[in-house]
Amino acid sequence: MEPRGTKRGAGKMEVAEPRNKLLHPSPSLPTDPALYSGPFPFYRRPSELGCFSLDAQRQYHGDARALRYYSPPPTNGPVPNFDLRDGYPDRYQPWDEEVREGLDHLLRWLLEHRGQLEGGPGWLAGAIVTWRGHLTKLLTTPYEQQEGWQLAASRFQGTLYLSEVETPAARAQRLARPPILRELMYMGHKFEHYMCAGEVDCTDPQVPSTQSPACYVELKTSKEMHSPGQWRNFYRHKLLKWWAQSFLPGVPNVVAGFRNPEGFVCSLKTFPTMEMFEYVRNDRDGWNPSVCMNFCAAFLSFAQSTVVEDDPRLVYLFSWEPGGPVTMSVHRDAPYAFLPTWYVEAMTQDLLSPPKTPSPK
Repeated sequence: MEPRGTKRGAGKMEVAEPRNKLLHPSPSLPTDPALYSGPFPFYRRPSELGCFSLDAQRQYHGDARALRYYSPPPTNGPVPNFDLRDGYPDRYQPWDEEVREGLDHLLRWLLEHRGQLEGGPGWLAGAIVTWRGHLTKLLTTPYEQQEGWQLAASRFQGTLYLSEVETPAARAQRLARPPILRELMYMGHKFEHYMCAGEVDCTDPQVPSTQSPACYVELKTSKEMHSPGQWRNFYRHKLLKWWAQSFLPGVPNVVAGFRNPEGFVCSLKTFPTMEMFEYVRNDRDGWNPSVCMNFCAAFLSFAQSTVVEDDPRLVYLFSWEPGGPVTMSVHRDAPYAFLPTWYVEAMTQDLLSPPKTPSPK
């Protein structure tokens, strides 16, 4: 794969508990959409705390060097005709997926900036630290019918950390991934390259506000569609995931490149995040943003009240399979413990170190 950077943002967000809060007499949480159809919960627009980058070798850099500018083809010009197969497989260099990075990059950023956080290092106490992709899976859970998930949770110095665990089914699927899926992954990255993007994916210099996250653009690819049935399935399933991924961090637009069977982009379409629901509003088999957010809020509340012991080596494992409730089991150390020793020791040292005495003037 051609060299490309990955830009990740570190941000904070607030989600109120659902008004139809469920009681949890046992360590499980139902996922039936009908239970979460109440009003949309209070959700404060996220604010960006900082950023870091991952280069083509997935090496960490504590700056925005991988962020690119969105540079689409002229709207009144010809069809872009981007060749998404160009360079495959010669320049295809996948990273080693057996290396489980967990929260490591995010934790490194927190460690480097813990003294600069709003409210000081104590701000982390009571917060939830996780990846956007983990929250995306929570938002789509009430409507997911194929793939389950596992989230490992540990509380350390008052902070709740959530890290995804690869399920046995997901691992088997990854190891048996056919060549066509690897090619599709490459094509998605190639589209970002054509549009001059990183991973969040890029910033649009033409938007009125340059303040993040309003200036960010998410880039996606999908196969071209020809029938109403194909579009209906696209709106019900793929657009749900695009909405969940973009709504959480406040990214206003998703630009999709639709590819033909030969791997060429034949059209571009912009989907404003706040308008995506309109495509399924009148579809009785569609999705509802209120259900997604109410379930996410219910799960986070469930996790906060369940993960009570403050111990970085103790793991509460939340598991879910389609059609069933979220269940929980408790484990200690390997193989589920995920907070690295270097992080725990550094944060513990900060806690034990006496405050610095100001030097006399």
